[in-house]
Amino acid sequence: MIKNKKLISALVIYCILFYTAWSLVGVILRNYVAVWTDSEIIIQLIRTGIIKNLVWTFPAFLLVKHFEKDMYVGLKEMFTTKVKIWDILPVCIACVIYALADVIKKWDWSIAESFGWGKIIIILFVGITEEMVFRGWLLNSTLKNADKEWKKWLAIGINAVMFLLIHFPIWIYEGVFARNIQSFAFVGIILLSGIFSWLFLKTKNILVPVALHMIYDLLVFMFIGG
Repeated sequence: MIKNKKLISALVIYCILFYTAWSLVGVILRNYVAVWTDSEIIIQLIRTGIIKNLVWTFPAFLLVKHFEKDMYVGLKEMFTTKVKIWDILPVCIACVIYALADVIKKWDWSIAESFGWGKIIIILFVGITEEMVFRGWLLNSTLKNADKEWKKWLAIGINAVMFLLIHFPIWIYEGVFARNIQSFAFVGIILLSGIFSWLFLKTKNILVPVALHMIYDLLVFMFIGG
């Protein structure tokens, strides 16, 4: 799917550095941040607002700009392409219903006790950081030469596995890795990745998966707790 050898090399090196860096920064450094202050707002501003943007968003922007001619969607285009809302509305509604499945089942609309400004900061930054890396950069770099439908779905599938893998370090750190695997909760991550990727493929606008990602996280944090 990728013809540019320099782009292939860049992707391989990027993935090695990115997954290694986030395993160290995302898990180890977060402990030190909590030592400096007990304010959840400041902790999340540093962890998600500063550190995650430096490790995720900033390098992805630079790489998309550098390899722009090899991208499925150019850097400026992915932020300015007009979106036909009605073409994607059913998928977006389905994603919202999925996020609220447990709430609807129990019909318990009480706000989670853990929901607060710290969670709001996470919601504001996680959508743009994760979507810029996995859809704006990694998926974007594999779609331009995907001239057949099965190649596009293969790229989406590989992207979903990569998106799942980036959750492993935090799951291991928080002691929920085995539970999320045994309960098949990881399937939800793959499904969401597929939805976000399809939306990017369909609209060519990164703001669409970013917005839906933020809405999904908001609903989960607000009603379920995370």
